[in-house]
Formats: sequence, C-alpha cells, structure tokens
Amino acid sequence: MATLSTDRPATPTDKPVLDKRFKAIEIVIKRNHYRQDALIEILHKAQESFGYLELEVLEYVAHKLQLPLSRVYGVATFYHLFSLSPTGKHSCIVCLGTACYVKGAGEIIAALEKKLGVKLGETTSDGEVSLMSARCIGACGIAPAVVFDGEVAGRQTIEAVCDRVTNLMA
Repeated sequence: MATLSTDRPATPTDKPVLDKRFKAIEIVIKRNHYRQDALIEILHKAQESFGYLELEVLEYVAHKLQLPLSRVYGVATFYHLFSLSPTGKHSCIVCLGTACYVKGAGEIIAALEKKLGVKLGETTSDGEVSLMSARCIGACGIAPAVVFDGEVAGRQTIEAVCDRVTNLMA
C-alpha cells in the first residue's frame, strides 16, 4: 500500500539557512529593501558568492524579489559579466562589437577555439580558460579588443592573443 507523504516540495525559501553564500545574498537583498531595481547588484553578489549563477540561485533571487524567473534569467543572460556555468581559472573575452568584428574578432575566436579545443562559451577540460564573447566592451578605438582576466588589450592579432592565452595557461 502506498503512503502519502506530508512533506511539501522544497521551495526557493527553503534554501539551507546555514549556507553562508545564501546569507550573503540575503544581506544585499535586505540592504536594498527587496527593491526589484537592485537586481543587477544582487546578481553580482550571488555570482561573487557562488562563482556563477546556477538555476537554484536565480530561483532564490526571483522569489525574494517577487520577480518572474524569466526576468531574472533574462538579466543574467543579457550581461556578459554574468555566467550560468562554472568558469575557468582565467577568462578570455573577445569583443564582437562592429568595429572589433570588422577588424578580425571572428578570426581571433576561430583561432582560439582551435588552440583551446573548445567552442565559444565553453571552458577547457582542465578548467584553466573560459572562452567568451561580449556584444561590445566600448573600446572601439582600439579594435579588435580582447579582455584577459579583466584587463582590456587592444589592437589584438591572432598571434598576440594565442601567445597571451598560452601564458595564462602556463
């Protein structure tokens, strides 16, 4: 005979109360008085705490701010600085703005994909380098631009980028 369980399914508010990472997010949410317009700041704290924005974290933030998950997910996927999957020890972000693209960003990405053995948006199997792109980083005057671990490098060539990535992995 089957028994009915009185346990209710877990909800985003049932996150481990002792998890310091969720507590850090909760502090930022409270400091902002649960304001929905603080979403980007809250997502920054969440990514800082967890390393990336996993679905469970997005659900938690959506619930706390009383926002649809689709809106929180939309913001998290719109901005290139947010990641929905674990990233590598080092990051390589190739700008795909018009100026950068016209000056060879596509070819730079193709060379990096071949060198690293990953596709754009992926991390190497050893967890060393994540290859990403940005719609535009606002550095059109130094196109093509690539951001290595948060440092913008302008007027990049395929050779220079491949050498820099090799040095990151060393």
